[in-house]
Amino acid sequence: MARLRLFGPARDLAGTGTLEIPATVVADVLAEATARFGPHFATILSSSRVWVNGVDAPPEQLLGDSDEVAVLPPVSGG
Repeated sequence: MARLRLFGPARDLAGTGTLEIPATVVADVLAEATARFGPHFATILSSSRVWVNGVDAPPEQLLGDSDEVAVLPPVSGG
């Protein structure tokens, strides 16, 4: 089971910063999160970086039980 960490607008939309999702690859984690949180979440994902354990990760990356998948939307400021 992977831990999904959400930040910024992804966290706001989901109403939580962390959840556990049973998955074997990053794409499955993101698909489950999109199914739970809807099309607006998919829009946020399209412009976000995805990391596994602090390193940029492709959708096909395999996951272990203790891995953490982080969704990092773009940061804006001024």
